This record gives sequence, structure tokens and C-alpha cells, in this order.
Amino acid sequence: MAKQLTERDAMICRSCEKEERASEGYPCAGCSTFICLMCTFRGVVRCKKCETQAAAPVVARTPLKVDWPEH
Repeated sequence: MAKQLTERDAMICRSCEKEERASEGYPCAGCSTFICLMCTFRGVVRCKKCETQAAAPVVARTPLKVDWPEH
């Protein structure tokens, strides 16, 4: 009698949120979470969270004024 395996090799894709085999995917370019193979074929390289952070406008910083003593 064969023992039934309860192990699962599945992860949730952080882009399309489908459950796929963990060995069939790539890490997100920003945070290394799982991106499934189908999303990778579509050109997705970042998860939803990293994609929204990348799309957020970058606030321009004013350069710091360094107050050097005069010699």
C-alpha cells in the first residue's frame, strides 16, 4: 500500500495570484517573491507591490547644503 504524499510544491504568483509549481517560476526583480512562468513569458519581472512602488512619482530632493568652515 503506497503512502499518500501530503507535500505540496506550489506557490502563489505575486503578479497574477494563481497557484503554480514553485519550480516553474522566477523571483521578482525587486523583492525576490515568486513570479510564475506564464507571467514571466508575458514580460512581468516585478510583483504587483514592486510595480506600484516603481510607478509612484519620485519626489525630487533638494541637495543638502554643506556648511564648511572657511580657512
